[in-house]
Amino acid sequence: MKKSIIVIISISFSFVLQAQGIIGAWETTSTSENGVLLKSVMLFADGYQVLTTYNATNGKFAHTNGGTWKLEDNEMTKNIEFDTDNPELVGTQVKFKVLIKDNEIEIVDSGTKFKRLDNGSPGKLQGAWLMSGRIRDGETQLRDTNRPRKTMKILSGTRFQWIAYNTETKKFMGTGGGTYKTVNGDYIENIEFFSRDDSKAGLSLKFSYELINGNWHHSGLSSKGAPIHEIWSIRK
Repeated sequence: MKKSIIVIISISFSFVLQAQGIIGAWETTSTSENGVLLKSVMLFADGYQVLTTYNATNGKFAHTNGGTWKLEDNEMTKNIEFDTDNPELVGTQVKFKVLIKDNEIEIVDSGTKFKRLDNGSPGKLQGAWLMSGRIRDGETQLRDTNRPRKTMKILSGTRFQWIAYNTETKKFMGTGGGTYKTVNGDYIENIEFFSRDDSKAGLSLKFSYELINGNWHHSGLSSKGAPIHEIWSIRK
């Protein structure tokens, strides 16, 4: 009996280590049929994942998909919450084999290999967050994060991406992302792609951030120059 318990614990611990090993940011490049160099970035936070492809030169957005994930042995299970190419897949589950070796992930069926960009550090905001409120004119306006309409932001140690979507209608509203850093209470985004406006690629935005009771308070000027004070809660 004791030996069986030890084996079970060892296997469970192995799964945890393997899952932790995929946390962070990964990148690969490819060339389109028209000869355009494309960059694909994959972000993994605890339980949530996003994959996005965009023009490596000018940041023109191509597509994104993501949702929840689970890794057992070499089998990745994804529950799709958004997919710009195939919205009909929202609410479905897909499974595929992956190989994780050193600083590389290979999607076995396609042979695509992603190189690691970071392992969840050094940024202070790594994780999956849901917008849970705003402060306007000193008044806090809270948002129910359990509703189908979501704005999620996933951060690794060096990269960020926000995604607005609806799991019920399968509608995708927009996304943007790039690199970020946290320095002395400042949160600085360098935008590499923005689905609603490709001209935002290359823009750098500086915000103040503070963690209050586990919530991320994010304030400054938006990409349109409007003042914002957002509240983000870690996604469970």
